[in-house]
Amino acid sequence: MPNADLPLLKQLSFNSEPYHDPLTRLNWDELNLNDYWLPPAALSLAGLPEFEQQDEQVKRRLSQYEFVNFIQAGLWLEGLFVERLSKALKHTESLVEYAYRLHEIREEAGHSLMFLKLMEKSGLHLPANSFQRPWLADFLGRHAPMHSRLFCLAVVIGEEVPDRLNRYVRANGDAVNPLIKQMCRLHIIDEARHIARARGELERGLKHSAPLARKLLSPWVRTLIAQFVRAFYLPRAEVYELAGLTPGHQWRALAHKNPTHIEFITQSIHPTLNLLTRHGLLVMPRI
Repeated sequence: MPNADLPLLKQLSFNSEPYHDPLTRLNWDELNLNDYWLPPAALSLAGLPEFEQQDEQVKRRLSQYEFVNFIQAGLWLEGLFVERLSKALKHTESLVEYAYRLHEIREEAGHSLMFLKLMEKSGLHLPANSFQRPWLADFLGRHAPMHSRLFCLAVVIGEEVPDRLNRYVRANGDAVNPLIKQMCRLHIIDEARHIARARGELERGLKHSAPLARKLLSPWVRTLIAQFVRAFYLPRAEVYELAGLTPGHQWRALAHKNPTHIEFITQSIHPTLNLLTRHGLLVMPRI
């Protein structure tokens, strides 16, 4: 780890010290199945006439199951981070970095417990096979060297893509259940530190990369972005079935071609694309 990273890690650890356990901090009594969990404009079927004419109950239920799909993807990603961070502890020589990795583990574990409790208290679950791990993101997350450019790219993209949806929910909190807004706000606060660390590592790794190396990285980056977008923003057919929209595969096909949702995703990931483009990566993912 470069010495230049130590001041940042000290500051991030200092900001993490007043830990707020989401299980005790969130007001779980505010959870309500009569509310939207995602703002209507964020739904994968938003704007489609076939969907807009559905009963309000169906729309609300889809928003709830799409949010459950979102946190199901989060459980996969948080678990992957905890696994890699835990394995990295024994190779960490700096006490400053060791401390910050422990903070990250605690925060990521807290997020996962928060997601699990939401599903437990709401009674909303997805079938065990409804979430398919993105193959490239999962492989890099488990096996790529932690300070390699590909691993850093996977972490930055994996942190930022869902963070943008959390930020949209917080900005449109009046449209969703208060507990869901609180949950997204807590998640954003912790992830801001994780993203700052990940961006710093990525920018240092790319700073001295040759143009050819960046060109070779670009196809991998495009695949990573597309995989994370599908995992967090485009549910599988089972989600539509559970919301009462059948057959699910037809509604899923409509969602994948929905121009309103494609534009929503494009706007959401725009800051991440700008970051990568500034570093010479050619990233125009096919969503």
